[in-house]
Amino acid sequence: MSDVQDYASRLSDPASRKMGTFSYLPPMTPEQIRKQVEWIVKNGWNPAIEHTEPENAHLHYWYMWKLPMFGETDVDRILAELEACHKANPTNHVRLIGYDNFKQSQGANMVVYRGKMV
Repeated sequence: MSDVQDYASRLSDPASRKMGTFSYLPPMTPEQIRKQVEWIVKNGWNPAIEHTEPENAHLHYWYMWKLPMFGETDVDRILAELEACHKANPTNHVRLIGYDNFKQSQGANMVVYRGKMV
């Protein structure tokens, strides 16, 4: 059996903080982000975009970017909104959420752009 690796993620060290499963992996490429958006759309989930300052990511609610995109199936439009949020808030974390209508919960949640600590 292999040893489980411990990631040095501590609340006292903002640079080490992780946000969900994907944050332990290298940053996603544009192609990988597109695949995740396609997967959310394929599952029939409603995409939504949120953002916040890195120092507030763990202790505060995130700001919603516009309204959730109920029924949106155009992957390019969702990617354009992610990019628009990132351009409007370049130092903030930006995350994509896929809301599952049937379970009435988040089916997917991933930080797409990580902001830098100021």
